[in-house]
Formats: sequence, C-alpha cells, structure tokens
Amino acid sequence: MSRLILFNKPYLVLCQFTDPERRPTLADYIDVPGVYAAGRLDHDSEGLLALTDDGRLQQRIADPQHKLPKTYWVQVEGAPSAAALAEIQRGVRLKDGLTRPAEAQQIDEPQVLWPRTPPIRERKSIPTAWLALTLREGRNRQVRRMTAAVGLPTLRLIRASIGPWSLGNLRPGQWRDATP
Repeated sequence: MSRLILFNKPYLVLCQFTDPERRPTLADYIDVPGVYAAGRLDHDSEGLLALTDDGRLQQRIADPQHKLPKTYWVQVEGAPSAAALAEIQRGVRLKDGLTRPAEAQQIDEPQVLWPRTPPIRERKSIPTAWLALTLREGRNRQVRRMTAAVGLPTLRLIRASIGPWSLGNLRPGQWRDATP
C-alpha cells in the first residue's frame, strides 16, 4: 500500500531532507523513512506539499503533463484590475514562453491563515490584495513571475491544494496521512 503524506511546509524550509548549509529541511518535521516530495515548493513559499513512497504517484502529482490542478493563495502588492486577472486567465507571456491559462480571482484573506515569521513587508501607501490562482503546469517560480508580469508583485505565496488534496486545518510544520 502506497503512503501519501500531506505537509504544511513552513516559510524558509527546503523541500529536501538534507542541506549542506544546515538550513531547515523536511527532516526537521517528518521522520518517515522512504518518502520523497512529489514536486517542489520554493524555499520562500508556504503551504501544501505532498510526499509519497510510490514513484508512480510521485510522477502523477509532480509531472505537468498530468495537468493536476494546484491552487495558490497569493498576497500581492497593489490592487488587481480586471485586465490583470484576465491576462492571467488567458496566459501570461514570460521569458520562457506563454503560460497555460490559469484560473484567477480576487479573494478575501483566507480564514485559516497563520501569521508568517518574519511578517511580509507592508507599505502604508500601497494596498495589498489576495488572489486564488489555479495552475495546471509547474514552471520555476511561475506564480511569482506571472503576478509580477501583470504588475502585482507577490508578497506571500501559499499552496492551498494539489488535485483532490488540500491543506484543511494543517498548521505550518504539521503533516497527516492521506488516501493516495
């Protein structure tokens, strides 16, 4: 039987089990032999990470060819315009090509949100807003690059779900077993 672990990766934790520079890694939170991250979440991003001991499941979750939807809560600097959201929905031209269309909408700050340490930078004269973005591809730092390309720099990025799995009530650093 395959094992699938859902983990709420804290800010500034690496998606690997060792680091020669001794930065925080998955090993600081998960003591389960034989599981590996199915995909990545940047060092400066937070939220849902799936880990499994099943190579086929890992491939299905991580490989963009399977188009498994991944939803992110994104705090951006500025007020999103209808045009900016429409551009994300159509696909954004980045240096490595046009992104696939994404679902994008402005949302209220998520109710289950936890404080980030350190907190994001806030400027009194510039508003912030929350977006929910759902992607079906996984380019390097894609969400940050997409929001920047439409004039909305990302301040905080939290992955809320991967396919049928979501954060639920997991707090940063907590994990639970899930049904593959």
